[in-house]
Amino acid sequence: MAISKKMNVFAERSSWIRKMFEEGAKLKAKYGAENVFDFSLGNPDLSPPAEFNEAIKEVIADEKPGAHAYMPNGGYPFVREALAAQISSEQGVELSLNEMLMTCGAAGGINVVMKSLLDPGDEVIILAPFFVEYNFYIDNHGGVAKIVPTTSDFDIDLAALEEAISEKTKAVLINSPNNPTGQVYSAESLAGLGKLLMEAGEKNGTTIYLLSDEPYRKIIFDDCEVPSIFQAYQNSIVVSSYSKDLSLPGERIGYIAVHPEIADKKELLDALTLANRILGFVNAPALMQRVVGKLQGVSVDNNIYVRRREMFCKVLTDAGIEFMPPKGAFYVFPKSPLEDDVEFVNILQEQKILAVPGRGFGAPGYFRLAFCVEDDVIERSADAFKKAMEVAAGKS
Repeated sequence: MAISKKMNVFAERSSWIRKMFEEGAKLKAKYGAENVFDFSLGNPDLSPPAEFNEAIKEVIADEKPGAHAYMPNGGYPFVREALAAQISSEQGVELSLNEMLMTCGAAGGINVVMKSLLDPGDEVIILAPFFVEYNFYIDNHGGVAKIVPTTSDFDIDLAALEEAISEKTKAVLINSPNNPTGQVYSAESLAGLGKLLMEAGEKNGTTIYLLSDEPYRKIIFDDCEVPSIFQAYQNSIVVSSYSKDLSLPGERIGYIAVHPEIADKKELLDALTLANRILGFVNAPALMQRVVGKLQGVSVDNNIYVRRREMFCKVLTDAGIEFMPPKGAFYVFPKSPLEDDVEFVNILQEQKILAVPGRGFGAPGYFRLAFCVEDDVIERSADAFKKAMEVAAGKS
């Protein structure tokens, strides 16, 4: 075999989203894209806000020498200073530019953190359901992913998490608002988590870091607020991107924010900066750094996602599908009416609906639907969902 055995195994484990993408392409070629209801990918369809277009024109017009040259590996100081002010406001903790690093998206940022923290065999706890690629990011740097289930409403299960912590636990990776569930962890849950990690670290004589992946922070519903992990726990790190709140997933621009009182702060920041370089990123894209530096506090019109969420919840409710309305992000994670979530996803596919089985996110028995699609797609899918439920009822 030409490729490594590990990559062959990884390809199998990550196959669900890829498979739905491929099946979707076949369906669209056969029936026409307008006749397929594709809820499989979290690829935002909204255009970036108007301020983005103005900012990028202004940045491109700057023809001074060095505009596209290397900068410090952590990013432009003036961009990090602007971002530090924004994150200080969001987290309720004062940060300086020295606690900020610009990265190639949140995915790049998580890999930078893992490279900086992990020795071979170190454990990173992730909460199921989870973003499917967390397993791979941890393995990239010799770590071991330890999966802990959440509660029935997808909140943090502190008892289960406490049981999973060992002397090898180096970090806990959370995602709130969550992909795929749309859950937002409460301030009480985060405070409990912070207390648990502090006590466990003291007991084991270790430092356990809390890493929060927050690209959906600004996409929230029903006046929900995303609590600050910096206020919940001192040894915490935020990783995020502009993929969702500015609709820039292809530009690969994000950041790392480090709690100003985190343990071993200087060594950690030095390691993060070095990892940013030696992982091959070198630095985040210069053009996009300068653009987002001008756009702090700007985001897409969240009212569009609010409207789509309401539409989708009605479609699913009318079809008799059981689900928890998401508090944030642009996903719904319904319970499968059949024990086998793959079987039901196949039934949906027969009705030209594309969804992703929950087992791909570590939660068999559920399936994920992404509503970052045009309103018309949601509206026209109603009859197809009803027909799929009728077929499922005949099999249960």
